[in-house]
Order: sequence, then C-alpha cells, then structure tokens
Amino acid sequence: MRWFLLALALVGGGSEAAWPEKPITMLVAYSPGGGTDVVARAIAPFLEKYLGGAARFAVTNKAGAGGELGMAAIANASPDGYTIGFVNTPPLLTIPIERTAQFGGPQRFELLGNVIDDPCNFAVHADAPAKNLQELAAWARANPGKLTVGSTGVGSDDHLLMLLFERAAGVKMTHVPFKGSADVRTAVVGRQIDVAAMNVGEALQSIRGGAPMRNLGQFGATRSNLAPDLPTGREQGFDFQLVALRGLAAPKGLPPEILDRLVKATAKAAADPEFQAQATKLFAPLRYLAPAEFAAVMREQEQQFRQLWKELPWTDK
Repeated sequence: MRWFLLALALVGGGSEAAWPEKPITMLVAYSPGGGTDVVARAIAPFLEKYLGGAARFAVTNKAGAGGELGMAAIANASPDGYTIGFVNTPPLLTIPIERTAQFGGPQRFELLGNVIDDPCNFAVHADAPAKNLQELAAWARANPGKLTVGSTGVGSDDHLLMLLFERAAGVKMTHVPFKGSADVRTAVVGRQIDVAAMNVGEALQSIRGGAPMRNLGQFGATRSNLAPDLPTGREQGFDFQLVALRGLAAPKGLPPEILDRLVKATAKAAADPEFQAQATKLFAPLRYLAPAEFAAVMREQEQQFRQLWKELPWTDK
C-alpha cells in the first residue's frame, strides 16, 4: 500500500510539473498593431522565460464587438492553463452594464495581473484645425453633429471619452466604431474620420513612427511621463479623467498550481528591466497591479461606470 501511494504521488507531481506540454494561446480582443496587441507580443517571451521549461505562447487576435468576442473566448475557454489573454477596461465592465455580455462579467475570469494603464486622449490629422481641446470644442461647435470620432467600439474608453467630452463642451459629434486602435489610426491618417479617440501610448507610437497626427489632450490625473508636454484635460478646462487598464486573465476555475505559476510569471515579466525598456520604446505606460489590487480597482471603476450609465448611456442605438 505504501508503494502504491508513493507511485500515485509521483504520477500526480509529474503531471503538474509537465504543464505546459503544448503552446499557450494568448488572446487579444482587438486587431493587430493596436496598443494591446503590441504589448501582448512584447510580454509573451518574458512569460515564457519565467514559466520556464517548454512554455511557449501564440498570440491570437480575435477582434469584434468592442472587445466582447475576444474576452468571451477567454472566459469560455477550458480552464486548463492553455488559454489566457488580455482583458481591457472599461469594456470588461461597461459591456455587461449595457447588455448581456457573451463573457458574462469580470467574475468569469482569474486575474493574473494588470500590465498597462494608458490615459485616454484625442488625436487628429496633423493638418486638422484643432491644436488643443478648446479648439476641438470650437470646431465641433461650428459643425454640430458633423465631426466624426473613431473609437474601438461602443462602451470602450474611447467612446466614453467622446461622450464625456460632448457633455463637458456642450457639443455633438458622430461616433464611428472600429475593431481596434490600429484601424482608428489608419482612418484618421487617411482622413476617413476627423478625430481619433485613442490612448496616449497608442497615439505616440504612431506619431513617433511618422504618422501625420497630433495629440490634443490626455485624460489621466496627471501628465503621462511618456508625454510630459501634453496637457491634461483638466488643465485645458475639462474636469474629468478616463484611463484604460490592460491586464492578463484566464478562465475561471484554473487549477491552483497553474494559476499560481501564471500569476508569478506575470509579476516577474512586468518587473523585468528588459521588458520595461521594450514597453518604453512602444510607448506603453506600465502599471503592474497584483490580482487582488487589480480586482479592487475594477470594483471601484465598475461603480463609477454604473453611475455613468444612469447619467449618460453609451449605447449607439
């Protein structure tokens, strides 16, 4: 009996140690080339490094419905450690407030840790008449309902930014949803839309890469270290804040030992100086949050968005 129990223990330990035996899918709920996508591809090798062994990640884009399709694919995947991905706020929180979400809600995920905190921002073509937020308001006021604003979908941080700005400035603009920030960037550069609602890091990546774009104002509590010369909304007379968190998550019900390994690997990857250097080059503003802290921030945000829904419903219908 003693040898039988020992054999069981050895088999069990070997099975646990064997994970992962095949590539792990990392899902991104937005199109290639956007802010979440570039961070996913940057952090994947560092997760492999800290998981060790045969760990390999395959980054897969599943865009659509403002991030709902990709986040649903994470939530509905088998909780076996072979599917993880990025969850983005506000959509993780706003979609379930607006409608019955395919991913249910934040309670359907095991949080691994937040990686990015990117302030919201408006950007325009370099030849556009607006050079700051007050000039954007004047442009919109002179063309009621005609200025088109691209976002990553209904209920996204970009969409909420447009709605909050409309209310604060007393203007009306037209919302144009896309599948990801890369598509929004392409549209504003090609002058298919007038204004791009996109995060500071995403816009800077494009501008420094040669795109003819201009940032108008960031909506964090303070100026981002990535753009110290870009005034905040509050500095320009628009007293509200809005940022986007991008963190890693897995389906609920992950085996504890696998969850623990993924959480530890995420923390080590986020703290790795080489990854942080890459993130700086990608204009990705880092803000690591451990799972418990990430969950606490999301609970606070959810309360704020539920109140906002009562005041300013964000559906396009």
